[in-house]
Amino acid sequence: MNAYVGITDYDWYQYLAAKPDIEEINFWQPSGSREFKTLQPGELFLFKLHSPRNYIVGGGFFTHASLFPVSMAWDAFGEKNGVGTLDEMRARIGKYRRLEVNPQVDYQIGCILLAQPFFYAEKDWIAVPEDWNPNIVQGKHYDLSVSPGKELYAQVEYRLHASQIPIEDSSTTRQPRYGNPVEITPRLGQGAFRMIVTDIYERRCAVTRERSLPVLDAAHIKPFSKDGTHAIGNGLLLRADIHRLFDAGYVTVTPDYHFEVSSRLKADYENGRDYYTLHGKVIWVPESVFFKPSRETLSWHNSSVYRG
Repeated sequence: MNAYVGITDYDWYQYLAAKPDIEEINFWQPSGSREFKTLQPGELFLFKLHSPRNYIVGGGFFTHASLFPVSMAWDAFGEKNGVGTLDEMRARIGKYRRLEVNPQVDYQIGCILLAQPFFYAEKDWIAVPEDWNPNIVQGKHYDLSVSPGKELYAQVEYRLHASQIPIEDSSTTRQPRYGNPVEITPRLGQGAFRMIVTDIYERRCAVTRERSLPVLDAAHIKPFSKDGTHAIGNGLLLRADIHRLFDAGYVTVTPDYHFEVSSRLKADYENGRDYYTLHGKVIWVPESVFFKPSRETLSWHNSSVYRG
């Protein structure tokens, strides 16, 4: 198992550490020039403060990384970006990029999505490993099976258990107590669900292939309010108007991935011509079986939501 120690500022750490029971966060990078590719889902991402505070102060479990407009990062994560408002987030981008922020520019930033974040009290901060170079700007990778990563992992795990911070639940692979590092499968939150679904559908509507990002929604097939989950198989990327019709039961997707439009749309609103031209179309779905929409959940929508 690997870990990455990323550098962040004290204000970001302090803001999030003061918020209990956060299930996910966005560790964002202001430059937005390069996608983070160092970790696999479930591996550890740790937070180190800017010098002279040369300490590791918390971490989380990596779920996904991508480049997104700041507006979408804010819509998906809000205060879980470590700031109180979108304006404040934009101001920090300007500070780190050393530019005057233009309110009409939707700056692209790097987004590193983390589940089950944890933050240490100052007395529990961990000194950086002995091989840490003060010239490091963004962060450093560690192999947790060999020194000094092995010793770092031991300190992290000891603090997690000592403070009774939960690092597993029914949806995770159990992590051995004080043993060798093992990857977990972190449970996704709403923000990560939205961004991952957007990426795996190649940022295009599954039905129309529309690619204007501001009008695309990560839709739950089975709503969270009906015991649906944030699992990727419970998601579809849909244009906003189709998403609303889907939630209202005027359209559906069959278990064999055909798009259907209910006759009730015309009966109720005397309209819908543009949607009926899409009736019977096979939607686009990801190639990976792990990301395809769940046939079981689509059947549920067909029988429980769709107006037929």
